Amino acid sequence: MSLSPSQKRYLRSLAHDLHPVILLGAKGATEAVVKELDLTLSHHELVKVKLSGGDKEERDEQLRILLEGTGAENVQQIGHVAVLFRRNEDDPRLALPR
Repeated sequence: MSLSPSQKRYLRSLAHDLHPVILLGAKGATEAVVKELDLTLSHHELVKVKLSGGDKEERDEQLRILLEGTGAENVQQIGHVAVLFRRNEDDPRLALPR
């Protein structure tokens, strides 16, 4: 599922007041973190993730691992914080605009 620009804009506005739920430590994006993010996305659909320190390439790699491991989409990334979205097909919580 690919998000349209208007859907991304809507999700960014919803994510503005959220606090990061998943915080990556020194080990980065481990298998345990991917599993926890998968559960969190199933429950919330829209999640903020705080990536661990390092340079931009390291953060991009962490984000890639999280996205591939969960099937989520990157809504926005600013510095160390990324907003991820994955629709819960069984019980959708967020109504997206067309």
